[in-house]
Amino acid sequence: MAKTTNAPKPAAGKGGGGGKSRQTWTAEKAMAYWRRNLTIIGILLAIWFVVSYLFAILFAEILYGVKIGQLPTSFWFAQQGAIFVFVLLIFVYCWIMDRVDREFDVHE
Repeated sequence: MAKTTNAPKPAAGKGGGGGKSRQTWTAEKAMAYWRRNLTIIGILLAIWFVVSYLFAILFAEILYGVKIGQLPTSFWFAQQGAIFVFVLLIFVYCWIMDRVDREFDVHE
């Protein structure tokens, strides 16, 4: 009696074919997604620029009189504020892009 074998099933996950089928994108939809991504990145980089460059360097003399704790505001922005804002912007970017990914149906 001959032994028969079944063809192996494709693995679920990346490139396996199991699970949800991939959606085909039109060029317009891909451009809209990329445009939205670049807009979000541009806005967040502008916020980071304002905090790290304008507040810490250009407006240093103006903000020197205002205190956060015992430190002048300009010193605070230069030393801690830019880092805090940068980390916060990373989380904001992730949160916004999760929403955009769901809108364009590319979420995981």
